[in-house]
Amino acid sequence: MLLLAFESSAKAASAALLRDGSLFGEYFQRSGQTHSRTLLKMADDLLNNCDLSADDLDAVAVAAGPGSFTGLRIGIAAAKGIAWGRELPCVGVSTTEAMARGAYVQDGVIAAVMDARREQVYCGIFDVTDGAMTRLAEDRAISVEQLGEELKKLKKTKFLVGDGASLCYNTLQKKRDLLLLPEHLRDQRAAGVALCAWDVLQTGERPSAAALKPNYIRLSQAERERANKLKK
Repeated sequence: MLLLAFESSAKAASAALLRDGSLFGEYFQRSGQTHSRTLLKMADDLLNNCDLSADDLDAVAVAAGPGSFTGLRIGIAAAKGIAWGRELPCVGVSTTEAMARGAYVQDGVIAAVMDARREQVYCGIFDVTDGAMTRLAEDRAISVEQLGEELKKLKKTKFLVGDGASLCYNTLQKKRDLLLLPEHLRDQRAAGVALCAWDVLQTGERPSAAALKPNYIRLSQAERERANKLKK
């Protein structure tokens, strides 16, 4: 099975190919260019350089949130566009789970965090024991201090990943057993998305492109403003 995965939830963009559960190729870019300009071109170049085309794909996956609203919409539109016409499975993956899945190197607790602005981070917390990963907390938006209090209760060594990792580490560095993973393991990457999607497909699930929706966690600014107007 050949799986194409997209990651566009933050500043970095990436596309990855997974063949029968093993990483076949990955393109990664953090240039600051809009994902609508780079993401599909990246996937096309990756396929071409592997002597493949979209017709060879068996499934598509994408980071479905949390993350940048615009980035998520671009990634999901790309995944839907490729999967829909070919009637391929289209797997939406938690951004934080994909970060943790692609980063863990040893047993411990992984806090996958993204800068959510407004003095908050999007966060998912995972336990890794004997190479098996278990979610400890659902994706949500919380303050850095609240995250610190939750992590303090966990006895294992804690690893921070994601584009909010440095912010959390600098704020919480007085906490014990808190480690910042190297940059090449911290970034959101399509390889982690592909690995999570592969696990879903191995259960027999075949999610459709039509059913794929972003998980924004909280309302957009426009929705918040509309809700405030309705209250008045």
